[in-house]
Amino acid sequence: MAGIKLSPEESEMPVGTPPRPQLPPSVAGAGGGSGGLEMASDDDRSVAADSWSVRSEYGSTLDDDQRYADAAEVLAAAAASANFPSAASDYNSDKEDQDPGDVEGSMLGLQSYWDASYSEDLSNFQEHGHAGEIWFGADVMDTVAVWTKSLCNIIQSGNDSIKCGVDEKVFSKYPVLDVGTGNGLLLQALAKQGFTDLTGVDYSEGAIELARNLAARDGFAAINFLVDDILDTKLDRKFKIITDKGTLDAIGLHPDGSAKRIMYWEAISNLVEPAGLVVITSCNNTKDELLQEVEDFSKRKFGKEHMAEGAGPMPQVFRYIDHVRTYPTIMFGGVEGSQVCTVAFQRM
Repeated sequence: MAGIKLSPEESEMPVGTPPRPQLPPSVAGAGGGSGGLEMASDDDRSVAADSWSVRSEYGSTLDDDQRYADAAEVLAAAAASANFPSAASDYNSDKEDQDPGDVEGSMLGLQSYWDASYSEDLSNFQEHGHAGEIWFGADVMDTVAVWTKSLCNIIQSGNDSIKCGVDEKVFSKYPVLDVGTGNGLLLQALAKQGFTDLTGVDYSEGAIELARNLAARDGFAAINFLVDDILDTKLDRKFKIITDKGTLDAIGLHPDGSAKRIMYWEAISNLVEPAGLVVITSCNNTKDELLQEVEDFSKRKFGKEHMAEGAGPMPQVFRYIDHVRTYPTIMFGGVEGSQVCTVAFQRM
């Protein structure tokens, strides 16, 4: 998935410079109470834009008014999404009873936004050769690729150890699906790690055209890119590994985000092989929120069958494996957290 475009001077930041952290309402200007979200200042909007943006290789073609209007919508969605564990604050107390999908709808949840975004990216590629944006930045993308490779030992050995060596002859043939692949650069990073059976899907035709062009240019023409909506997928095969870098976030920002997130997990559970892995990278949910969402999905799927007393432990669709522990952290309200989380689940 693409993000909001940065201004030219911001896009010239050195590669590896982390984006500014998301800020909760008490800091970013999103007020509580019956009045809802208060008007954010220009500075607050800039913070929101920075926290939701990723570096671009070219400057924005959007004027400042449009960029701030976009950021204001993102601020409303981000009001419930600072990536921190629970802390004693008004922000967290408001969030305790909130479903992870119950964030205010945003333009980032609409296909029309992504179609327009990738149309612009495709034009920039055709005119200047630019790849476009990397959702969450290049450092996170590379971390996800390397870490996903290390997870393959879990599939091979049947245990939870990811510290011993991985047999490339085995894992290289694992079928991998990247949902909401965007420009497909994560799949290129996975190819560099040795994966060869790679498929990327996105509901935006512009994204897939861009991904195919970039893969051909960069020497990864063997990667398979398809136009497909994960919520109404036409895929007819299963995958050993499924990756998601920002797609669940965008789905949650749709006006019907809560319902669509349930559809998402249903689709993912049908597409991943038994004992296969799902690797999700999110800036809109903490690790614990993703774990809770997966548990809630299992309850929806199997709950009625286990209502009777003595039915035994409820079956789980997915089990938690591990999460990336190397992302930079910041402190807020005395609690340490990271702006991005990457969590791995295994299909039961």
